[in-house]
Amino acid sequence: MNVEQVDLYHIRIPLVAPFETSFGVTTERESIIARIIADGVVGWGECVADQDPGYCYETVGTAWHIITDFLIPRLFSAPLDTPRHVPERFRWVRGHQMAKATLESALWDIAAQQAGVSLREYIGGVRDRVVVGVSIGIQPSTEQLVERVLGFREIGYGRIKIKIKPGRDLADARAVRAAIPGVPLMVDANSAYTLNDAGLFKQMEDLDLLMIEQPLSNDDIYEHSKLQKQLTTPICLDESIHSAADARFAIELGSCRIINIKQGRVGGLTNAIAVHDACAEHSIPVWCGGMLETGIGRALNVALATLPNFKLPGDLSASNRYYNPDLIDPAFEFNSDGTLSVPTAPGLGVNVVLERLEKVTLRKALLSAKSRLHLLANRSG
Repeated sequence: MNVEQVDLYHIRIPLVAPFETSFGVTTERESIIARIIADGVVGWGECVADQDPGYCYETVGTAWHIITDFLIPRLFSAPLDTPRHVPERFRWVRGHQMAKATLESALWDIAAQQAGVSLREYIGGVRDRVVVGVSIGIQPSTEQLVERVLGFREIGYGRIKIKIKPGRDLADARAVRAAIPGVPLMVDANSAYTLNDAGLFKQMEDLDLLMIEQPLSNDDIYEHSKLQKQLTTPICLDESIHSAADARFAIELGSCRIINIKQGRVGGLTNAIAVHDACAEHSIPVWCGGMLETGIGRALNVALATLPNFKLPGDLSASNRYYNPDLIDPAFEFNSDGTLSVPTAPGLGVNVVLERLEKVTLRKALLSAKSRLHLLANRSG
């Protein structure tokens, strides 16, 4: 695989509705879209870093810098036999997993296209549909939260996740559970609590929660093991897991009973598959988390979620949950059985609408193996 050109698009795209977590409120999303040409084949990738360093230290700004100044020159340095070799090629750059995943994603797209199969087939996926859930941000009031939950239930979403933060937790969870008895329900704290809040989570034990996601610090594994010992409700780790080694560490300590895999968080699809395999080896189920991706990143997540140990519904809602229109056509649509269909065309299997992409682009860079770097003038958006 000989990389000839990389085009980067720094975009800003409005959300259909504001999305609030313990980090703050998001009304529009900035991201980087990568278009790579290798051996004459075009592949697409999406960076999941936010514009602000709330979820992790990476931002759109740091990713742009790392991708253009350090990672792309490494891609141009020599051909690649397979996208599985990308982590080793990028290993000398410490951290910056989301930046690395942006380029690796596009190379997986290309590799699958070259093989003439869908990405699902290329990575050994076993499903043609994936069961999905919906993630609901913190609402202005508990009543409005319940109303929003019921709206998504009417659409057909079979698993509900609500975001919580101090002051908006137990009462919200109890109200939602009362409104949807028997429906799989989970809460996501996004690392907003400490071990001193164990009593709060004990009060949630009678709510029959599917899981409590990342209640403690974003970089913690050890104290989660102390909390899990006090609860019958499974803890799910998200932000703390950056590699298969982290997953094994958490499993051996008993820090969680479920792991959320976000390919961007762990540095790309190669590492995500390694985390999946490590969890499967220890009978720890996984599910695919979302980062407000457009259809480009969503297509990669959907393919990933077809692997056999993805046993729980992921945050892989239909395109119109977040964007209208999405950057792809056709968009991902919600099936009546609570699933998304997995694209069957070669590679990611989605078509990027260039006109829509250009419309939301703030700046772009065209980089080639011959000329190395040609920056186009910035424009405000």
